[in-house]
Amino acid sequence: MIAPLDIINRLASRWPKGFDLTLTRIRRLLAALGDPQTRLPPVFHIAGTNGKGSTVAFLRAMLEADGYRVHADTSPHLVRYNERFRLATAAGLSAIVDDATFADALLRTEKANGDEAITLFELLTAAGLLMFAEHPADAVLLEVGLGGRFDSTNVIDRPEVAVITSISLDHQAYLGDTVELIAFEKAGIIKAGRPVVVAPASDSVRDVFDAVARERRAGPVRHGGQDWTAYEEHGRLVFQDEGGLIDLTRPRLPGGHQIGNAGTAIAALRASGLAVSNAAIERGMQKVEWPARLQRLTAGELVARAPEAAEIWLDGGHNPGAGEVIASAMADLEERVARPLVLIAGMLTTKDPEGYFAAFGGLARRVYAVPIEGSDAARDPQSLAEAARATGLVAVAASGVDAALDHLKATWSGVAPRILICGSLYLAGNVLAENGTPPV
Repeated sequence: MIAPLDIINRLASRWPKGFDLTLTRIRRLLAALGDPQTRLPPVFHIAGTNGKGSTVAFLRAMLEADGYRVHADTSPHLVRYNERFRLATAAGLSAIVDDATFADALLRTEKANGDEAITLFELLTAAGLLMFAEHPADAVLLEVGLGGRFDSTNVIDRPEVAVITSISLDHQAYLGDTVELIAFEKAGIIKAGRPVVVAPASDSVRDVFDAVARERRAGPVRHGGQDWTAYEEHGRLVFQDEGGLIDLTRPRLPGGHQIGNAGTAIAALRASGLAVSNAAIERGMQKVEWPARLQRLTAGELVARAPEAAEIWLDGGHNPGAGEVIASAMADLEERVARPLVLIAGMLTTKDPEGYFAAFGGLARRVYAVPIEGSDAARDPQSLAEAARATGLVAVAASGVDAALDHLKATWSGVAPRILICGSLYLAGNVLAENGTPPV
């Protein structure tokens, strides 16, 4: 059997890297495959700048807790391309797609495409939709890759719910340089006659979504902070909408921002035609998992290299909005158990490092800037350290995460540090692989 990675590498070598935002090629390819996107169970289509993956994780946890069979498509992957696709295996159970099923879908997609120009993301999207159509399930969770309006996932004409998570600046070269322009691109997933759930947003961003929904005769539109609310009270999650109030266990995913993501997922469920009990929602809060989003690493090769008794956290957030919520989560941890915070950060050249690091002013004791192995778009550690210093942080360059941890272990004294490895999902994937703890 040909390994999926060998097929993907061959496909990637045939066409240039990057984004080419249009739906023409993906629709042509899907037609050649028999239009699998028209043969799916109810689809939750999820767009947004931050929180998409976490919202998918909450939706899957709650649906599976009520016995639903759920497929999920998320991106990017952390260690293996297979992670992008979870297939339902039984009632309430799913698994990362196996090599044989994935390779078969990729080969059939490649054959259907022939020699036509295409991007790798479009090929992967088509292969995922093909697998979802051919394996029984009760729901599909489909995460947008970039934007929404011209993203290759935007071939779903009648989603069960269009879900839009928080909006902030990211991918400005493709989506626009204001949150309103970015919101307009995300609003592309809104479809006629279908409900829309939106995370809490500014008035100007809400206005964008409302205008698009009116133009397309979509709705109802249910805005966070207006039509539904989710907040933490006495260590619990309280969700309330026109259907009533639910008092829940606080989500096991750390960080105050996960309250909002959980609320968005609950609102999406309640806007859908899929009945999910409050008991299943409660169980979903307890079982939800999402690697590399404020994930605590407690064992592994890299953990062993850190100073004794150090905490190690991993997060792939990479834009200013993510920096704010991650820094807030670190501040919450500091209030509970005080420890010096050290960042080990790597970022791509397409990101805004100063915007990201600014949130950690007065909080981070030191920054180690590191390269991202295997990426030709990684920012040089020296320039990344300079960006961190420009925000007032103490920063040095290191040759890698392992070298940063070794230096910390050799030089640290006093209270064991809280170490946050951050700035890129690609870096997070490398860390999980090197640590010996890949997603399962």
